Amino acid sequence: MGKPKVYVTRVIPPPGLDILKEHCEVELHTEETPPSKEEIIEKVGDKDALLCLLTDKIDSEVMDAAPNLVVISTYSVGFDHIDVEEATRRGIYVTNTPGVLTDAVADFTWALLLSAARRVVEADNYVRAGEWKVGWIPTLFLGAAVYGKTLGIVGLGRIGRAVAERAKGFNMKVLYYDIYRP
Repeated sequence: MGKPKVYVTRVIPPPGLDILKEHCEVELHTEETPPSKEEIIEKVGDKDALLCLLTDKIDSEVMDAAPNLVVISTYSVGFDHIDVEEATRRGIYVTNTPGVLTDAVADFTWALLLSAARRVVEADNYVRAGEWKVGWIPTLFLGAAVYGKTLGIVGLGRIGRAVAERAKGFNMKVLYYDIYRP
């Protein structure tokens, strides 16, 4: 029996793609723009698996074109772009990557928080515009400290918890609101 055939609708980071290529026969959509539904239908015909993204609508029409399809995997947390009910009816497994972005989003949240508090973008624009003509001024773009402050978080799911965990490093008091947690 040969390697399973997989159609990947977008270039994904090398570690994952390398593993796929090692174990599967991979056909890859290499353009930056998403493939059209027609292209997905054309490419998935003889494939055993489909690796897609949120921008790819995977419905019965796509599944009709892929009689050998065993698994549809989405490179995302959400999977509402896939007709899961139809896939289940056909015996096709549907998988997602539930924790894939938790740390990245928490990190970006902190990057934005620190940038806003310390006026990083404002200061960067000031310097790039050539406005910095004198030496150091103690109050110029001083911003606000975050260490020891109180942080409010709305929603304490995976990402909210990861943001709260990072607040420990800043000795912050964390207040939160979550409809599922008292």
